[in-house]
Amino acid sequence: MHDSQAFILGGAAGSPEDELRLPRPPGVVRRFWARHPLATDILIATLALLLSAAGARVSASTSVEPSSATVAATIALTVGGCVALVWRRRWPILVFIAAVAPLLLLEGGGVELLGPAALVAIYSIAVYRNARASWYAFGSAIVLFAVVSWISISMAGANGMTTINVNVSAIFLLLLGVLIGINVGNRKRYLEALIGRSRQILIERNQHSRLAAAAERTRIAREMHDIVSHSLTVIVALSEGASVTNDRERAAEANRAIAGTARSALDEMRVMLGVLRDDDNNDIVPLVPDLASSLSELVDAARAAGFRVVLSTSGEPGGSSAARLAVLRIAREGLTNAMRYSHDPAQISLSVIYTDNEIEVSIENDGAHPSEPSQGSGYGLKGLGERLTFVGGTMTAGFVADSIWRLRARIPKEDTRA
Repeated sequence: MHDSQAFILGGAAGSPEDELRLPRPPGVVRRFWARHPLATDILIATLALLLSAAGARVSASTSVEPSSATVAATIALTVGGCVALVWRRRWPILVFIAAVAPLLLLEGGGVELLGPAALVAIYSIAVYRNARASWYAFGSAIVLFAVVSWISISMAGANGMTTINVNVSAIFLLLLGVLIGINVGNRKRYLEALIGRSRQILIERNQHSRLAAAAERTRIAREMHDIVSHSLTVIVALSEGASVTNDRERAAEANRAIAGTARSALDEMRVMLGVLRDDDNNDIVPLVPDLASSLSELVDAARAAGFRVVLSTSGEPGGSSAARLAVLRIAREGLTNAMRYSHDPAQISLSVIYTDNEIEVSIENDGAHPSEPSQGSGYGLKGLGERLTFVGGTMTAGFVADSIWRLRARIPKEDTRA
């Protein structure tokens, strides 16, 4: 919608309300009064006061010889009821009471003063409170009219027909204000509900977008950690070994292993980036090569870095791509932690057991000390927990004996989540 035909519901820059575009209210004058409610109410109060002037003169002349006190009270109540209209949006019920005060306080009832002020007041109750409150106010006014009419006719000797006609006219005037106010108020509340619901939808949409972006960043960080952390650990171990050996052949072999590990990491990174660039792929699940060969490559890289690693498998391999990727990532994280944080482990054991419904992965190593504080950031195990939650698996990690650390996970071969 073009800017000249629409406006944005007010809100802080960058807030969801900046996106809630509504049609402009029709008419320049109407938009001005909508933006300046106090000026609108002052104008209404002024017009009501001018229109009530004639009624005030009639009321002041009801006595044969009106006293100065009667004239002063008439003027004060008329001005007070009209001035109170300035606060009709905040306290409409109190404003209505001020508008009908002449009925109780003036000699002769003061029904002539109820025109504009009472009409606007009861209209405001319907608009700014609710329809029920306006009907209660209308019923109270009818009862008050009846009591005042009875007092005027039976005790003050007023003309019965004239009194009844004046009160009936006032009742119809208030009824008109109630009906118009209910119509306008219901429309106002309906539009406010629509705008509020639209605002809530925008807020929820932006919240969902932020949550989706956070989940995306978490998945990317998890994949980056799994790829980079293991490869760098192997590269560091190989480079340290190559720097201290005097055997040129072994140093050259270590350098070749470093290059191979780096190339493998780059290949995995390219695969992952390709998945990220694919708009049709909602889940980051890179293509998983043959699991047996991938596990063998992990073990060979760890052995090349100088660690004694034992790999054992049993059962019939299988499982979904997500399950096989989870097995590979768990094995990689377990070997990485064993190489990085253990003190000269005598052996690292990697066991993969395939059953009919799940895959069990276990990595054990010695050389760990329970009394030593953890040196890692904890992101690796946290990422594994998130990955296993994604595929419906479980994981345990901790010491099973003095200096023996075990990481064990069970992954369903197929997605078992509801």
